[in-house]
Amino acid sequence: MSHFVYILKSVKDGQHYIGHREDVTKRLEAHNSGKVKSTRKRKPLKLIYVEEHVSRSSAFRREMYLKSIEGPKEKKRIIEEFDRREEIE
Repeated sequence: MSHFVYILKSVKDGQHYIGHREDVTKRLEAHNSGKVKSTRKRKPLKLIYVEEHVSRSSAFRREMYLKSIEGPKEKKRIIEEFDRREEIE
């Protein structure tokens, strides 16, 4: 079964949240309904990036990389790419 790394953006304050899950749609609903403590005060959130992985451990490693000291450069690139696409739309 596939697992996914995702990035959410808070519409309220522009902050980003990185996580991993099997069902991203269900997880986004949990974030936006206030069931996730870390994002409860930052809703609504929108999904800006999803990356598929073949295993939970692979998705978890990728999430940890994006949150690590080395990861912010890549996270920034992903977010800037999303922002450029959003400007075009």
